Amino acid sequence: MAAFVLTEFVEQTRLVTWCQAMEAQYPELGAIFHIPNGSKAHVSYRVKLKQLGLQSGVPDLCLPCPRGPYHGLYIEMKRLQGSSTSKDQKEWHVLLQRYGYAVGVAKGWVMGSAIITDYLNLPTFQYQARKAKGHQ
Repeated sequence: MAAFVLTEFVEQTRLVTWCQAMEAQYPELGAIFHIPNGSKAHVSYRVKLKQLGLQSGVPDLCLPCPRGPYHGLYIEMKRLQGSSTSKDQKEWHVLLQRYGYAVGVAKGWVMGSAIITDYLNLPTFQYQARKAKGHQ
């Protein structure tokens, strides 16, 4: 008998629930959001989404908080078994990394929580506003 494997939807839901539970420790987790590019919506609705900018391969989650050398973190969720990263997804990962974002592929919510924790434990960059010449 084959082992039961949670769907990507359930894994991502568990990761988002974990994020909500960890907000007291990591307030930045309040900014994590889902990018609904993997939608299995009706064809007419997908056409509308495409008109709004839907792009195949964009990662599932974004944490728009800078850490270390990165502008933010993108996470591609996968189920523990029976899933792989598509060509479009791999191309987006390369593009995002080229633009200064961290990208992680999480096989399950536990791996996702580890990716997020490792990322949030990178040093924070302290932004300081620079005074323009002549403006004091």
